[in-house]
Amino acid sequence: MTETKTRKIPAAVTLTAGAEKRIADLMAKAPDDAIGVKLSTPRRGCSGLAYSVDYVTEEAKFDEKIETPGGTFYIDGASVLYLVGSIMDWVEDDFTAGFTFENPNAKGACGCGESFMV
Repeated sequence: MTETKTRKIPAAVTLTAGAEKRIADLMAKAPDDAIGVKLSTPRRGCSGLAYSVDYVTEEAKFDEKIETPGGTFYIDGASVLYLVGSIMDWVEDDFTAGFTFENPNAKGACGCGESFMV
């Protein structure tokens, strides 16, 4: 009898501890119908695509699902190809706070950092 081994497929996006903590903070004050937080890449900005993080109320068929200690994180199925290999972090300083992305697929970004192109 041959033993079949399955290998765990790595998530498309790696979340830092800071990003996971922020997801937990968001889920702690989420609307009652929220089942998680979702990352998508809508078309907008001067470079074409932007990062958007929002509450999600239902699971979509092709979304990637990542369980974190503080709640479920989803990646929009149509956005996964633009995000594979990315690292998502949460950064706060005296002037700003927000998610940051190291995206190896981005070929350029606008000057303000709001959008990117692949």
